[in-house]
Parts: sequence; C-alpha cells; structure tokens
Amino acid sequence: MRVRRRTVWFMTLLSLVAVISVYYLVDPAKQFNGLTIFTDDALQQTAVTGVTDQEATKDGETKEVSSPSHLFEEMRMQVSDERSQLREQLTTKIGSKDYTAEQKSEAYNEMDNLIKQESSEAMLEMLIKSLGYSDAFVRADADKVQVTVMAEELSKAQANEIIYLVKTEMEGANDVQVKFSANNY
Repeated sequence: MRVRRRTVWFMTLLSLVAVISVYYLVDPAKQFNGLTIFTDDALQQTAVTGVTDQEATKDGETKEVSSPSHLFEEMRMQVSDERSQLREQLTTKIGSKDYTAEQKSEAYNEMDNLIKQESSEAMLEMLIKSLGYSDAFVRADADKVQVTVMAEELSKAQANEIIYLVKTEMEGANDVQVKFSANNY
C-alpha cells in the first residue's frame, strides 16, 4: 500500500513537471529560465531596481520617499520579539521531560492561541487598511484590543466603524481602544 502511494505521488509530480515544461516550450513568447532566479546578477538587479529611498521624477531630480509607518514597524518588531521569546519558552516547555502531560498540553494550547491571535491581528490590520487608512497596528491582549491607525484626524464615526469591525471579526473583544497617529515621523 505504501509503495502505491509513493508511486502515485511520484507520477503526479512527474506529470506536473511535464505539463509545465511543455507549456514553456510550446509558448515561445514567454522565455522562462528557472536558473535566473538563483544567480547573483538577478539578485543585484533586484537590489538596483527594487524599492529605494529616492524616487526619480520627470526632471531628473530625486525626491525622498519613505514609509509613513516607521513607528508602526517598530511596534510590530517589538511585539514580534516578545512573542518569539514566548513561543520559544513554550516550545522548550513542550519538549522538556520536566513537565507533566497536562502542563505540556496547556503550553501547546497557549501556543495555538498565540498563533490564532497573531493571524486575527494581521487580518484586522488588512481590513482596517482596506477602509482607506495608509497603515494600522492592532494589538490584542485577552479581551482588550488596541488599534492605532495612520490618519491626520479620526472622527467619532470612523472610530466607531473601526470598533464595530474589530468586535465583529475578533471573538471576545470587549474593550476596544482606537487611537490615531499623524503622518509625522
């Protein structure tokens, strides 16, 4: 039975490779070279043509372009570092022989909740950005949710819209605080 599964998977992958190869061989308009992805020239070209701190204008002048959310990125990094440390502690606890099965199960459940919390925060940030804000930062701790949006001003109606969005998307969000951060960095 195991050999049949391997054979089926191998044949599936082989047929997929064959279909993709035929597609690129038959359609000469699309010249694809898979090895160009891994060359140093491609990496340098990406670095040169990628996102830079200056943008050329029509006159040949350059103007400074930067992300309006340096503060938000710093907050995200800080939260990410804290959660990485917590995840590392939980992983150590799960893998250790010094803890009981109940304690390991609790650590696993806590790690699962942490992953769910991170994904719901990221989803809320995307939904808030879709409302027209240039950036948003969401931090959830238990039933308390703090939302900071990038905006010059935030009316009560806009804040209520964000609160409603958070409460509909996140279970148990009883205390929602909405702040705004001006575009000054």
